Amino acid sequence: MRPEGEITRGTTNPSRLRRVDRWITQAQRAVLRAADGPLLVDLGFGASPVTTVELYRRVRAVAPAAEVVGLEIDPERVAAARRRLAERRAAGDELAGLSFGIGGFELPVARRPAVVRAFNVLRQYHEEQAWAAWSRLRAGLAPGGVLVEGTCDEIGRRAVWVTLPALTPPGQAGGGAALITFSARLASMERPSDLAERLPKTLIHRNVPGEPVHAFLRDFDRAWDRAAPYSAFGSRQRWLAAVASLSGGWPVLRYPPYGGHGRWRLGEVTLPWAALAPAGRK
Repeated sequence: MRPEGEITRGTTNPSRLRRVDRWITQAQRAVLRAADGPLLVDLGFGASPVTTVELYRRVRAVAPAAEVVGLEIDPERVAAARRRLAERRAAGDELAGLSFGIGGFELPVARRPAVVRAFNVLRQYHEEQAWAAWSRLRAGLAPGGVLVEGTCDEIGRRAVWVTLPALTPPGQAGGGAALITFSARLASMERPSDLAERLPKTLIHRNVPGEPVHAFLRDFDRAWDRAAPYSAFGSRQRWLAAVASLSGGWPVLRYPPYGGHGRWRLGEVTLPWAALAPAGRK
C-alpha cells in the first residue's frame, strides 16, 4: 500500500528540533511515563535521520524504555537511515528501541504511538489537507497520546507548534487540551510577530485582520513595546515582562507543566488552541 502523504524537501540540521524536543520531554513527561515502553513516531524525518536520533536520546533520558520509529515516504531516505543506524550499532552505540520505516499519515507501526512528532511536514500542503492530516494522525494515537505538529526555521531558532490530543470515539471522555506554543531564541528576535512566519499551515494564511491569531500577535508586539525598558536587563527579562503583560488579556498558560515563569524563561509561551483557532475550528 502506498504511504499517505507527499515527500518533503527533506532538509534538516542537527539540533534543529531541540525546542520541540524539550517540550516533549518536559511538558509531555506524563504522557511518556503513562505506560511502560511508550512508542514515539518521528513523522517525515527527512534526508538525514539526525533529528530522530536526537529525539530518541532525549526521550530515553526521561523514559528509558521508550521506542522511537522514524517514518518517511521516500524509500531511499529510509534505506540511508537504516544504514546509518547499522553503522552506529557496529561502532558500539546500541540504540535499542530505535528503528526506521516507510510510512506516512497512516502510521504503519506495531502499535498506536503515545506521541507523534510531525515537524516541517505540512507546510507544503493546502490548508484543508493539513486539517485532514491532523484528524488522520490524531485518530491513530494511543489513548491519552498527543500529536505535536509545527514548523521551525532552518536552525531551530524560532518555532510554533500545536499539541493535539488523541481523538476519542463518540460518547467517551476526551483527552487533554489542545494547545499552541510559540518558542524563540530571544536574542535572534526583533519582536514577537517575527514568529508569524512559523505558524502551522492551518494558521499561516489566517494572520490577517479579523482573525484571532492576527489579534494575538498584534497584542504581543504591543506588550513587547511596553516592555522596552526591561531591555536594559536583557532580552529574557523583556520577554518575561511582555508575556506577563500579554496574559492580562489573553489566556496564556501560567502554571506548569505547560506554562509559568519556568517555561517563559525558555522563550516559550503557550495558550489553549481554541484562543487562536479560526472560527469553526475550535
